[in-house]
Amino acid sequence: MSLAPRDRLIVALDVPGLADAEALLERLAGIVSIFKVGSQLFTGAGPAAVDVVRKRDARVFLDLKYHDIPAVVGGAVREAARLGVALLTVHGSGGRAMLEAATEAASGAGRDRPRVLAVTVLTSLDRATLQRDLQVPVAVEGHVLHLAGLARAAGCDGAVASPREARRLRATMGPGWLIVTPGVRPAAAAADDQARVATPAAAYRAGADYVVVGRPIVGAPNPAAAAQAVVDELSRAVS
Repeated sequence: MSLAPRDRLIVALDVPGLADAEALLERLAGIVSIFKVGSQLFTGAGPAAVDVVRKRDARVFLDLKYHDIPAVVGGAVREAARLGVALLTVHGSGGRAMLEAATEAASGAGRDRPRVLAVTVLTSLDRATLQRDLQVPVAVEGHVLHLAGLARAAGCDGAVASPREARRLRATMGPGWLIVTPGVRPAAAAADDQARVATPAAAYRAGADYVVVGRPIVGAPNPAAAAQAVVDELSRAVS
């Protein structure tokens, strides 16, 4: 996928409300072109959170991880498409019928439809937690590949997975499959509650199209400098 390095960085607007989001958007203007609107901001501000990003000519990655019966998810995706988001997420573990309902609803938006991404295994989970809490007997990578294959069969455009699985995912799914990697941390940043992390350059080299960075930028004393450092790292990796 041919993208400029700055267009590969997705900054997570994981902030309490619109005022915080607008302040961050102002500071990152000209550096970041796509922002993640997740459950915290969307719960606090609703569709206005999408509007405030789009009014700045930036793209929206709506990361609400829809996971419900097919009819409900289809309806939610149709509403998301009307908001004009570029990417959105559904849980791969919702099953094929749910995934098909999501892709069908997205397709109804025509040429400007949102790309539907299946969330595979959350980056906060490791193999022990996956087996103990969710009783998934296979390794993390195997479960990621299984859910990605299910999502592709249902018509999804790509998957969300940690950088640790990106290389195998790219080799299995091919060049046209979108891979979005959260759990991306610059080398000096803390892992926080993420269990499977990598640097931006490592994620790109493993096959990621987009890297999602939140706290290392949002919580930095100078978010613009932190974002530019990630873009510069991606530039070096691309070249």
